[in-house]
Amino acid sequence: MLCALSGEVPEEPVVSRKTGTVFEKRLILKYIQENGKEPGTDEELDPEDLLDVKTSRVVRPRPPNFTSLPSLLKAFQDEWDALVLEAYNTREQLARTREELATALYQHDAAVRVIARLTKERDEARDALSKVTVAPSAGASNGDAMAVDNEALPEALVEHVNELHQQLTQRRREKRPAPENWVTSDEVASFKQASYADLVVSQASSLDVEQEYAAIGGLDGKLDIYSIQNNTVERTLDIEEPVTATLWTGSKVVVGTSKGSVRVWDSGNEVQKFQIHAGAVTGLAVHPGGRILASVGVDQSFVFYDLETLQRVSRGYADSVLTSCAFHPDGHLFAAGAQNGIINIFQTADGAKVTTFSLGSPVQALVFSENGYWFAATGKGQQAVSIFDLRKEGAAAQVKELQTGDADSLAWDKTGQYLATIGSTGATVQMYVKKSKQWSEPLRTSVAGTAVRWGTNAKSLVTVNREGVVSVLKSE
Repeated sequence: MLCALSGEVPEEPVVSRKTGTVFEKRLILKYIQENGKEPGTDEELDPEDLLDVKTSRVVRPRPPNFTSLPSLLKAFQDEWDALVLEAYNTREQLARTREELATALYQHDAAVRVIARLTKERDEARDALSKVTVAPSAGASNGDAMAVDNEALPEALVEHVNELHQQLTQRRREKRPAPENWVTSDEVASFKQASYADLVVSQASSLDVEQEYAAIGGLDGKLDIYSIQNNTVERTLDIEEPVTATLWTGSKVVVGTSKGSVRVWDSGNEVQKFQIHAGAVTGLAVHPGGRILASVGVDQSFVFYDLETLQRVSRGYADSVLTSCAFHPDGHLFAAGAQNGIINIFQTADGAKVTTFSLGSPVQALVFSENGYWFAATGKGQQAVSIFDLRKEGAAAQVKELQTGDADSLAWDKTGQYLATIGSTGATVQMYVKKSKQWSEPLRTSVAGTAVRWGTNAKSLVTVNREGVVSVLKSE
C-alpha cells in the first residue's frame, strides 16, 4: 500500500470511508485542514471519515539503485575516494600550519634579539652619559675627552647655604642641652609595639615622618598618609609609578620612583614632576634649611632642586651607581653612598668632592649625627652598622662597629643620642653616652621592617615592613 499523496509506504496509514483511498495520516490531516476535501475529488472530507489501518510496522526498502552489486561497489568506491581526499586536505593544512608556526617562532626570536640588543645599547648609553664626558673642541691638541665639572648652585642658594652653615655651627658649639620632654633611655628601653595597621600600600618600600603623620610609599605605585595618633590611613595618593624613596618636608611630600621621576605633592595635589634621572631614583634628602631637595639615582648622578621655585638648580656625578644620600646637619656637606661601597662627600655649594670613605659593600643606608662629625652607614649583606668620623681619614675614620644584625634603614634622633636600625631580623636602638664615651643597646625587638623613623620628641618609633604593615613602638 502506497500513500496517494506521497507515493511512499505510509508509516501511519489511514483509509478514506468515501473512496477507500490510502493516505499517510499526517499528510491527509494537513491537507484536510487546508482544503477541507479529499484529494482528487470535490467531496468534503472530515478527519472522522478516516479509518486507521492496523498493520505491522513497515521497513522502507532501499532504493533500487542500491540493490545490485555494481551499485554497492560504486558506493564503496565513492566513500573511499571521499576519505582519501579528506586525508589529503588534512595533511596539506597541517603542513601549512607548521610553516606558519615556524615563521611566527622565527619572528618572535628575532624580536627578542632586537629587544636584547636595544636594551644593551640603552644601558651602554646610560653608562656613557653617567660618566659625563664631552668631545674636545676642534682646536684641541689631543683627542682626549674633557671631563665636565659638577654644577654649582645659583649664587642666591650659595649664600643661603653659607649663612645657614655659620648659624648652625655656632649653635652646635654652644653645647645645647636636650630639649624638654625628650625621650629618656629608660623610656626607650620600655618601647613595645603599641599599635599597628594594614596599609593600602601592599609593597612598602620607604617611609618618612612629619610630626604625627607618616608617608609610606610602595612599589605598587601608592602613597599612604598615616595618622600615628589615630592609627588610621587618612589618605592614599595614586603615584602611578613604583615608589622607591619618600621624603616629607613641611607641607610637601616628595617621592622618587623607579622610572626616574621626582614628584612633589602639596596638600594632596601634585605641584611638580621632575624627570631628570635616567633610571630609578634611589634616595632623597632635604637640606637643613628646608629649601634645597636632593635626589640620587642609578645613573650615578645627584640632583639639587629649589623647593620654593620648584626648579632644578644643579647636578653632579659620582663614579658608581648611587644608592642613598644625606645632608650634613649644618648643610654645607652632602653625602652619597654608592654601589661600589664608597661614601662620597661633596660640598653642597659647588658639588666638588671633598673626601671619600670605604664601607666595603654596596651602601644600603646612611645618616648623619647631630653632633656634626659622625655619620652611620650600613651595607648590603653586612650584619653591623659602621660609625665614621668626618675628622679622620682612611681606616681610622671607622671609629665604631655596632652589631645590630642586617639593617635596611637607619634613623638618628635630633640629639644624636639614639640610633635606630631596622632589618629582617628586627629593630634596635643604639645609645651613645657622651660623658662616658660608651655605646649601649637599650632596645632590641623582633619587629622587622624595611624603614624606621623617630616620632615626635623621639617618644616613639614608626616602622613599616614590606608587606605594608606599619607599627608604632613606644613606652607604656
